[in-house]
Amino acid sequence: MKGEQFLTKTEQYGLVYSKGSSWANGLAVVKALRNGLEISRYGISAGRKLGKAVVRNRVKRLFREVLRKTPLRPGWDIIFIARVPAAAAGYFEVEQSVHGLLQKAGLMMREHEEAGTKTD
Repeated sequence: MKGEQFLTKTEQYGLVYSKGSSWANGLAVVKALRNGLEISRYGISAGRKLGKAVVRNRVKRLFREVLRKTPLRPGWDIIFIARVPAAAAGYFEVEQSVHGLLQKAGLMMREHEEAGTKTD
């Protein structure tokens, strides 16, 4: 089902914010919590400090594109919180930041592991 990999409800975000572990670098903060499902879901938060709506939406698109291409370990709810420097960052900076955080958190699949999920 399309969209099932996203966190969509306020309650889902609240649970990860309150009970999740966090990791940070210059461009983002990651909060993660086990979800007990066979898939990992993620959400992206871009506050008004980043800039106007155009800037916030661009940052979210960059993060979504990087995450679309990144294999995640199944069974996690993950929130990416963009920091102000992310507004001026390019794709490759965001990619390095996201991959670094996911590796630090142990949430990124390694090359020799298989996700175990089928593709459409």
